[in-house]
Amino acid sequence: MKLKIKQKILMEHLNYVIKGISSKNLIPILNCIKFDLKSEGLYLMSTDNEIAIKTFIDAKDIEEIEEKGDIVVSGKYIYDIIRKLSNETINLEEIISSQLLITTNTSSFKLNCNNASEFPNLDLEFSKNPIILNQQTFKTMINQTIFATSTQESRPVLTGINFIITGNKFECTATDSYRLARKEIELGEKIDQDINIIVPAKNLMEVVRLLNSDDESLELHIFNNKIIFSFGSLIIMSRLINGTYPDTNKLIPEEFLTTIRVNLNNFFNSIDRASLLTNEEEKNIIKLESKGDYLLISSNIPEIGNVEEKVDLSEPIEENVKIAFSSKYMMDAVKVFNSEEIAIKYNGEIRPIIITDGETNQLIQLIVPIRTY
Repeated sequence: MKLKIKQKILMEHLNYVIKGISSKNLIPILNCIKFDLKSEGLYLMSTDNEIAIKTFIDAKDIEEIEEKGDIVVSGKYIYDIIRKLSNETINLEEIISSQLLITTNTSSFKLNCNNASEFPNLDLEFSKNPIILNQQTFKTMINQTIFATSTQESRPVLTGINFIITGNKFECTATDSYRLARKEIELGEKIDQDINIIVPAKNLMEVVRLLNSDDESLELHIFNNKIIFSFGSLIIMSRLINGTYPDTNKLIPEEFLTTIRVNLNNFFNSIDRASLLTNEEEKNIIKLESKGDYLLISSNIPEIGNVEEKVDLSEPIEENVKIAFSSKYMMDAVKVFNSEEIAIKYNGEIRPIIITDGETNQLIQLIVPIRTY
């Protein structure tokens, strides 16, 4: 393999594939990046067996392709070397002693190469009928739900987001059993086969970070044990989580004692200020009470002090509302809404709190209250 390429172009694509490498991986080949130079351009690949990333640099963006071939080198070292070189032409050449020679006008490095045949064979073939949606739409869906996934490996299915696709309805659900976030959108076309999969949250976060255009489309290719995301020059494969996601439909009631309508920013800022006098040992407890045409939000740390905040309601309520909850969970849930007003739906002090935008219900947040009253 021998080529000449601008540092800026190579670095852009190394920034993609470096995210497919885990620093905790004990298998040496999985800490590497594969370079595969063909007549059409340069392919870069990385994987930790849970996620795989492949990117492509077109031949027109390469200054010179002298000799095709493939090599596998340490991801960390090639990344750090290229990152610290100036934005000039870089020469990459595999030399006889199974090393990669990296040179510029002023610098020269040699990196030992691994055996390319040991690099995993990445099956990144596409499905015949991908699901196509806008990148920004997908990014919003994930950002509005991913925070509610669990970080506890004792229940692996809850560490992922549940994708359910039926007809033209695409629903994302995340829960850690103390809160739940659900977002629903309509696809442009109906899907022939129903889909119900669990995608690891950590892999979805990498996909979201790599999405590079709000206006362009994203393709989802779904298989029995993996999902492939394709956009621009990038292909990302994620393994799926085995298991059955809990039926969360029964957790969301259809009737409520009362609905509290409130300005989102005013409510969030009041919770934020009240949270200053909470602590993690007591689950960041905030108390909320209705007072006719306003809400009284309060919290206290006995040895330090207490706080009370008043939030005007969009319309008065008659129901006597009293409920306590985690300020962190409430702020996480509220801040992902894009509306000016939210609807807080109440069914009693020990029943889950439901939050929607009050109109479409395409985004639903659920928080389990903390019993203190």
